[in-house]
Amino acid sequence: MPPVPPPPPAEGRTSPAGPARMPGWLPRAMVLALALYACFQLGSWAFHQLISLLVNILIAFFLALAVEPVVSRMAARGMRRGLATFLVVLGVFIAGAGFVVLLGSILAGQIIDIIEDFPQYLDSVIKWINDTLHTKLSRVEIQDSLLRSDWLRNYVENSAGGVLDVSATVLGGLFKLLMIGLFSFYFAADGPRLRRAVCSVLPPAKQTEVLRAWEIAVNKTGGYLYSRGLMALISGVAHYVLLEILGVPYAPALAVWVGIVSQFIPTIGTYLAGALPMLIAFTVDPLYALYILAFVVIYQQFENYVLQPKLTSKTVDIHPAVAFGSVVAGTALLGAVGALIAIPAVATLQAFLGAYVKRYTVTDDPRVHGHRRGSGGQALARVRRALSRRTHRTPPSGEGGA
Repeated sequence: MPPVPPPPPAEGRTSPAGPARMPGWLPRAMVLALALYACFQLGSWAFHQLISLLVNILIAFFLALAVEPVVSRMAARGMRRGLATFLVVLGVFIAGAGFVVLLGSILAGQIIDIIEDFPQYLDSVIKWINDTLHTKLSRVEIQDSLLRSDWLRNYVENSAGGVLDVSATVLGGLFKLLMIGLFSFYFAADGPRLRRAVCSVLPPAKQTEVLRAWEIAVNKTGGYLYSRGLMALISGVAHYVLLEILGVPYAPALAVWVGIVSQFIPTIGTYLAGALPMLIAFTVDPLYALYILAFVVIYQQFENYVLQPKLTSKTVDIHPAVAFGSVVAGTALLGAVGALIAIPAVATLQAFLGAYVKRYTVTDDPRVHGHRRGSGGQALARVRRALSRRTHRTPPSGEGGA
């Protein structure tokens, strides 16, 4: 009788002849996992390298949304859309440059005044030190010791390198402004073509939703900037009149500073903008700083309860707490850029969602209006309902009235 051969080894177990064979799908899965990981790392590296460009494009897109109504209105009157866009974008950049120049004049004037008055400040400090500590210091000795010190020489050497860094920063900022201007021009001038390109890759039902969202974004962003610009003009004129009456120097530049900062930084912008005029007015007369503080507080109330509801009720009507929270979130995500575009972005999202959220009639309950009904109020309400039912009840047949 021939010998019985041993049974074949089970799959996945080692046999006396050698180890088990690797499944055929495992090498392909490992290669796919490595490829996905490499793509993720490459995409993450590219995103971090291009984050500055993406932020600039985002700024340009919102700027194009803001100027879209004016450009469309000028194009509807017969002007070429490219020329209209160029004129509007040029006006925006001229206004921004004028604000920077006015603010620079304030800083330059204050620096010149500090340099001119520095010997007097130094003499007063030296006199106080001599009277208090019974020393015999003189300004000439202090100046000679500073000029011969190693600290001043090292500071000058480091400042020479810092000048190059400042120059590079300024050139980089100018390049970013030029880039934002170019992208804004292209987005606004080719707005209809861009919308057609986006809609061409979407089904008809989605095209309507995209165009609706685009229109809402244009209306909210443009309305926000225009209403804020108008309130900045009113605020600047009001503060200019006050500063001229008090005789505070640099009144036009300070008025522009207050108008712009107070309107484009929500909630705390008014008080932040009023700090600079108060500081300069304090150098003229400390009492003038109190006058400006009182005017800032009063004007803030007038703006919140009278001016702002009338100007923003049809453009950007969002709760102040939501506006402040959106600015904080935008600052945490994108810094100063996020703070600027947070409010129009949230207003656009709120308006877009409001078109699809179903709303119901609110019940007539005192708690809705912030009132709480006690037991006495509930009992009185029950009595009123009982009397109402008894009054409207039909009397039985054959019975007359009393």
